[in-house]
Amino acid sequence: MKALVLKAKDVPLSWEDFPGPTPQAGEVVVEPQTAALNHRDVWITKGLYPGIVFPGILGSDGAGMLAGREVLINPNIGWGPNPRVQKRSYSILGMPKHGTMAEKVSVGEDRVHDKPPHLSWEEAAALPLAGMTAYRALFSRGALEAGEKVLITGIGGGVALFALQFALAAGAEVYVTSSSGGKIARAMEMGASGGAGYTQNGWEKELANQAGGFNLILDSAGGAGFSFFPKLCHYGARIVSYGGSKGAVPNFTPQSIFWKQISILGSTMASDEEFAEMLAFVSLHRIHPVIDSVYPITRAEEAFERLARGEQFGKVVFRVRD
Repeated sequence: MKALVLKAKDVPLSWEDFPGPTPQAGEVVVEPQTAALNHRDVWITKGLYPGIVFPGILGSDGAGMLAGREVLINPNIGWGPNPRVQKRSYSILGMPKHGTMAEKVSVGEDRVHDKPPHLSWEEAAALPLAGMTAYRALFSRGALEAGEKVLITGIGGGVALFALQFALAAGAEVYVTSSSGGKIARAMEMGASGGAGYTQNGWEKELANQAGGFNLILDSAGGAGFSFFPKLCHYGARIVSYGGSKGAVPNFTPQSIFWKQISILGSTMASDEEFAEMLAFVSLHRIHPVIDSVYPITRAEEAFERLARGEQFGKVVFRVRD
């Protein structure tokens, strides 16, 4: 088969012949039609991820054919029985196990779900990893209720956009941040009520003026901006962190959270049950993932560079088969 092969860190990926998968007991072989990029894939190419194996095939997100059936893949491997937290041995498809950026991928039979019929191949590939991350952060951890005010930081990324779509579908009032005024404007075209550019001085005051405060804040960055969140929170609000790309949070004190009864919650990925719930939610509300761009997999380097530069608004998708 052909696959997009990672041979070493900081080495260009190559679309080349690679041994086909040998399914183990309980596994099936899916033939991906499409695969989608995540920041995880970019970090792996730079060596910034544990458990990297060379040569390897990246790709946590994929949709394709299984014996005439249109399917998409749950990228969880071994979440475990506890819905509150994954097992320490938990991993994600696409490293160290070979992933979806190939003509064939072997996955557990229970990882395969019917593709929601209202989704295109590109949309189906865009959904799994970012969709389940947004769903758990919003609903399981964030306990979102209809009518609440939600702030989603860093709009334009896959998880943030799914969180926007899911929150709107659930009846929330949503605000966003971005370094790009254009991305904020596009989010408002999708239904966001307002937003602010986090690179501008006083962005937190601008949001406070617009919204008056928030019941739920979803953040993937951390860093200096995180210290403003308690001031933006209503009493009893929740702050959910699902990433830390900006690093440590300076000037943060417990006085900012205890009197308001604010909960700070960590979230990552989702359980298998939440993955199934997310698919049902997407089908019920006929949500279409936002696609930034679609590349033939032979132009993978262009796609990786676009994601690394942060230019995207939505998911970057590969066509594995023409």
